[in-house]
Amino acid sequence: MATEDQNYLMTALHRFNTDKRNWFSWETHDGDGDKIPGPDRMQYKYIKIIVDGATIPSEADVNAKIKELKDADEARETKKTNDKASGKQKLKDLGLNDDEIKALTGA
Repeated sequence: MATEDQNYLMTALHRFNTDKRNWFSWETHDGDGDKIPGPDRMQYKYIKIIVDGATIPSEADVNAKIKELKDADEARETKKTNDKASGKQKLKDLGLNDDEIKALTGA
């Protein structure tokens, strides 16, 4: 699993069982007793509960939360890009040239 996907998985899992801090961890051995290499542990199938009363959310719920998080990140990046272009255009509308805008904004 790629690191970015692992980060989204971790963030998504923290959005469940919010009344219980650090409610989950990762299995270190598979069902056959074989050690799971560290980078491979961070997958839905290896989630384990370490706090009483916590429950593992369904994989569908976790995937929906990951999509929600990714969509929000994408929306923030799109807004940032659009705001930058809009701000640059407003400066041009005020009569600044590209060199002046670059001197002011660094971009």
